[in-house]
Amino acid sequence: MPGRSSSPIPAGLGQLVAARPPAPGEHPGLLNCLAAVPDPRRAKGRRHPLAFVLALAACAVLTGARSLTAIAEWAADAPPTVLAALGGPCREPSGPTAPTEATVRRVLQRIDGDAFDIAIGSWLAARDPDRLPSGQDPL
Repeated sequence: MPGRSSSPIPAGLGQLVAARPPAPGEHPGLLNCLAAVPDPRRAKGRRHPLAFVLALAACAVLTGARSLTAIAEWAADAPPTVLAALGGPCREPSGPTAPTEATVRRVLQRIDGDAFDIAIGSWLAARDPDRLPSGQDPL
C-alpha cells in the first residue's frame, strides 16, 4: 500500500527544521557526519550510498519538506550538480540520479535513529560551537 503524502518525517530530521540551510562548502562536513550512521541495508543491490540518501533528506527538510513524499519530490527535482555535491554516484551520462520515494522511505524507516540523531547533532554543533554547553566537545 503506498504511503500517505502526509506521512510525518522521522524525529531525527525534526532537528533540522529550525536550522539554516548549509552554506556553500558546508556539505562535506554533513556527509562526514552521516557516514558514521550504520547502513541497515544488505550490500547487494544498493544503488545509492546511505550518506547520500540521508543528506538529501536533511537538505529537503531544511528547505521545508514535511513528509517522506515531499523529501522524495525534493530529491527528484534537485539538479545533477546538487546530487553530485551530496555524494550521488554518477552511473549515467546525465549525472547522478535521485533515489525513489520507496528507497527514501525504506532507508529512513530502517536506520538507527539514535545514530542518525548523533550524526545530525554533531553536524549542527560543529556549525555553531559557541552554542554548545560549556566543556562539551562538538564531535
